[in-house]
Amino acid sequence: MKKILILFAHPKFEKSRANSALINQIKNKENVYVHDLYEHYPNFHINVSYEQELISAHDVIIWHHPFYWYSCPPLMKQWIDMVLEFDWAYGPNGNALLGKTCLNAITTGGSKDVYCSQGYNSFTVEQFLRPFEQTANLCGMTYLPPFAVMGTHTLSDEALQKNCEDYDKLLDLLQDEFHLGAFKDCPFLNDLPQLKNTVT
Repeated sequence: MKKILILFAHPKFEKSRANSALINQIKNKENVYVHDLYEHYPNFHINVSYEQELISAHDVIIWHHPFYWYSCPPLMKQWIDMVLEFDWAYGPNGNALLGKTCLNAITTGGSKDVYCSQGYNSFTVEQFLRPFEQTANLCGMTYLPPFAVMGTHTLSDEALQKNCEDYDKLLDLLQDEFHLGAFKDCPFLNDLPQLKNTVT
């Protein structure tokens, strides 16, 4: 069974209905470690060697965060800047992350239809996440489409629960020997048939 590291960053986690529900759903899963960056590093003093050991010990890396100004909260950006060092994560001798799988799990206040060329955000979520995709590519990781919980301000309790169950099921798929080709041409992992057929 593959080991999953959830790198979770939310500066106002205690006020987030959606993220609280998602984390509570998966925090006790076997071989899944939820690493709350704001809890560990309230002063932004990241222990680089510890973080590198942690990421090295896991097969799947998930950047779980709210979509802050079309990106991630500042502590997650600092984590990327500091932890993914030259000649460790990338560069001539940087192969520590080679072959690992990674993706973003995000929450957005806006609904899916505002993230397109016709919507007021002008671009798709996939386009906004390109820096994460290229970071993964540079480090030799396999980057998957995002898992996205969108329109969180108006999401019903039932719809939020369905998203939580889908997130749980997605982690099961990622831990198993799920064929990566199944993710091809899938803009959001939420749209995987294995999740859409989940009975709630």
